[in-house]
Amino acid sequence: MEGKGNHAAATVYLDKLADELTNRGFEAWLMAPQGRVPSVYITNPRARALEENVYANQGKDGMWWFWWSWAERISMADDLDTAASAINRVLALPRRD
Repeated sequence: MEGKGNHAAATVYLDKLADELTNRGFEAWLMAPQGRVPSVYITNPRARALEENVYANQGKDGMWWFWWSWAERISMADDLDTAASAINRVLALPRRD
């Protein structure tokens, strides 16, 4: 992630992502403690060990992106469907064939 960014704008994007993930069956909370970078804490309620923190910040390109905790881009922050789908793939239970 690049720099500290605008926490107010990040919070707006993260709040929308939390709503989208909740609608898809995840538990997602906006975490915005004073003096810290805001994030969404996400868990799979069927397997609580499957959890992640996602951040929103501007890239060097000036665009807003969602980022994994390991500082890899997920998707543009305006593309909630792509972000939620990627998060779903990472936090989903393995399929049993």
